[in-house]
Amino acid sequence: MEREVLWRPSESRVKNSHMFHFMRDLEREHNIKLETYDDLHQWSIQRPGLFWTSLLDFFHISYRGAVNSSCTDLSFKSYGWFPEVQLNFAENLLKNGEDDDIAFCSVLESGEKKEISYLELREQVRLFQKSVSQYLSAGDVLGAYMPNISETAISMLGATSLGGVFTSTSCDFGVQGVLDRFSQSRPKVIVAASGYEYNGKYFDLLPRLREIESELDDLEVIVVVDFLNQGVDLSGLNKAVLWDDFLKESEANTSPLDFESRSFQDPLYIMYSSGTTGKPKCMVHSIGGTLLQHVKELGLHCDLKEEKTIFYFTTCGWMMWNWLISSLFFGSKVVLFEGSPGFKGLDKFMDIINRESIHIFGTSPKFLRALEDRNYDVKNSKDGEFSSLETILSTGAPLLPEQFDYVYDSISEDVMLSSICGGTDILGCFMLGCPTREVYRGEIQCLGLGMDVACFNEKGESVLEQEGELVCLKSFPSRPLYFLDDPDGNRMNEAYFNTYENVWHHGDFITLTEDRSVIVFGRSDATLNPGGVRIGTSEIYRQTETFDEIEDSLCVGKINAEGDVDIFLFLKLKESITLSEELKQSIVDKIKRETTPRHIPKFIHSVDDIPYTRSGKKMEMAVARILNSKPLNNIEAVANPDSLTQFEKFSRS
Repeated sequence: MEREVLWRPSESRVKNSHMFHFMRDLEREHNIKLETYDDLHQWSIQRPGLFWTSLLDFFHISYRGAVNSSCTDLSFKSYGWFPEVQLNFAENLLKNGEDDDIAFCSVLESGEKKEISYLELREQVRLFQKSVSQYLSAGDVLGAYMPNISETAISMLGATSLGGVFTSTSCDFGVQGVLDRFSQSRPKVIVAASGYEYNGKYFDLLPRLREIESELDDLEVIVVVDFLNQGVDLSGLNKAVLWDDFLKESEANTSPLDFESRSFQDPLYIMYSSGTTGKPKCMVHSIGGTLLQHVKELGLHCDLKEEKTIFYFTTCGWMMWNWLISSLFFGSKVVLFEGSPGFKGLDKFMDIINRESIHIFGTSPKFLRALEDRNYDVKNSKDGEFSSLETILSTGAPLLPEQFDYVYDSISEDVMLSSICGGTDILGCFMLGCPTREVYRGEIQCLGLGMDVACFNEKGESVLEQEGELVCLKSFPSRPLYFLDDPDGNRMNEAYFNTYENVWHHGDFITLTEDRSVIVFGRSDATLNPGGVRIGTSEIYRQTETFDEIEDSLCVGKINAEGDVDIFLFLKLKESITLSEELKQSIVDKIKRETTPRHIPKFIHSVDDIPYTRSGKKMEMAVARILNSKPLNNIEAVANPDSLTQFEKFSRS
């Protein structure tokens, strides 16, 4: 099938991009010729040490020490990146914004807005640092149980300015979900909201905090943030202090904001997996690797600059929050949204793009589908077209070809639509957008610079234009340092290196095209295998998405008595629609006509809801485990856990 170009960058956009100037600088400095992005990517994976070192210099990252031995191990056996470099994460994020420029614009679902400048941000981080330093030293952990507001970022910057480690979870986690995470990461300090609002309803977190405090032996203080001004009763909390009082403790201290130098490979973030087969894995990420990866992705691949505004709809329990906050490095304005985007209507939420002059807007396929289902069309919105919008980012699941059509037909004709793919495991992306390349329908534009990505067939051979496993052949700076409670590295090896020796196996099912754009078919651990033929779930979702009667769908496999796989298709139908035999047959006919007979589900059932993780990913593996009578443990990772019980009856089918 012929590929369809949906967008081409203008000549001015190309020549004004960081990517263009980075290529020209490399040509001058190293006497090489880089005519295309592919040339640059090939150079970046052939000379990885020189590439990552060049990034440090191009973006003027503040560091100390020598960069001569940029990587001592490209094989994944040890970390090995920039062993002689020292730096501070917070120092880099706070150094570029002009005093009067807006750092954060925090928007609540009610419409209330709060802005703080870079001058105010630096001062609040300074006050927080002075107060928290009595509890926190380099290497100690601060945990945030917080909504997506500026105080969360201030606590992260204050902790990391001291060389501390930051970890976070969103307010919608219950007590057990928080304890599953913080009992492993063992924070000395917790910053927590006293409550939060979602869809117009207030949720009091103080009863949860009392339980959490009693269960964490290492905890020394809880800093409570009453950001909704509800009034707080701290009785029953023995270690709690209000945020405002905590900062006032240091108002008399006029010493400047300090930055503790740490090794490039020292810990910065503890991130959590969202699996449902036990306590979440705790992935520890490095200071330098995280900074370098985020600066590369935001600066080169998204073309973020000081004069631009970025907004990614996320919570503090998803890696996209960490990624978004790194935008401060560029001195950009960062928009934070807290609450339900649908509370005052999706039109009102999308109007933020015009009200705040957003240049880069980040979302998910699920949200784009919600817009499409409501017939949202910018041409009919009250604020008119999005004149500032340059880039739309989407992650969390494969972006279907029809959703590309929707974006260009109904949101903007002149926007770089960047489907991005990576994960919490690498705190970044393996493939994403490129401001100097075309956007092809249904394809991720390019492989990330410095990421030696390949597609392996079942024999472990690198292939193009065939479906296979996403792998990475060489180490990269944002690879995790280690997992907590994994002294021998066995859990990490099992997660990434058991399938192919010394090759990162990510678990995505993809096709790599001749010019190295990417089509993603879903998680390979959720790949269907009827009759020994591998099928990506997105191949079936692409067909169900075309039915007006279907609001959402989930496709999983169940092993039958003969050892083969039966495909189950679960449908959440729109209100007042029933699953008739005629509708079933129409779905079967469509799947058969557009794919192959092997793609046809053996069973099609209607369900009340489709389970999602809190970061908006369909929980195919959780449902597959239920169907195959395997246990689930960590249901705190599920945004709507009640939806899982309806699948138990199908395990007996």
